[in-house]
Amino acid sequence: MLGYYEYGPLYWASFIAFALCLVAEIGVKTTFSRYDKIKGRSGATGADVAMALLRAGGIIDVKVERISKNLGDHFDHTAGVIRLSEKVYNGSSVAALGVAAHEVGHALQYKEGYLPIKLRNEIYPVVAFGSSAAIPLFFLGMILSLSGLALAGIILFGFVAVFQFVTLPTEINASNRALDVLKTAKILDEDEIGMASRVLRAAAFTYVASLVMTLVNLLRFIYTFRRRD
Repeated sequence: MLGYYEYGPLYWASFIAFALCLVAEIGVKTTFSRYDKIKGRSGATGADVAMALLRAGGIIDVKVERISKNLGDHFDHTAGVIRLSEKVYNGSSVAALGVAAHEVGHALQYKEGYLPIKLRNEIYPVVAFGSSAAIPLFFLGMILSLSGLALAGIILFGFVAVFQFVTLPTEINASNRALDVLKTAKILDEDEIGMASRVLRAAAFTYVASLVMTLVNLLRFIYTFRRRD
């Protein structure tokens, strides 16, 4: 069994990563809630903004739909649909307009062939399998002393880390695009742009926290594997 002094730094790193994820999750909810109370002066809803920005970007084959999941807003490129939560779809707050524009930012990335989002799509099939299979494979390999099985779990988990690493610039770029188009189209005033920016930065921080947690866990698996191999 690994002693504390052998494994201690990674225990602390895991604790810090968990705290970071918790802070990020609370931060995005409280920031959205704060600016969801401030209505945009344009009076437009998130759905209005998404459709207007899609047309302005020359994108005519993407629809905008409402979903019930809170903060579940996303762009589904395979279906050609931007899905907005109730608060964003019907909302006219600064927060709602920022989130809606962010999802349009992803649609613009696909249209322009933005490299990080293309890379993310390429590795997604492996990640979809690896995210659920990596940890069971690793521990099963360790329990049965099957090094190849444990190593396979580590490799699959590594793809999850790569996916999150590529996702980070993708999300930041989508947010930057969102703020640019909101400003250019004069949908938000200068002070409102600052508020929307805080909402999108808080959302981006959740991706940073998730990447840190994944990297720490990957290091734990590699360290355990090397000690037991």
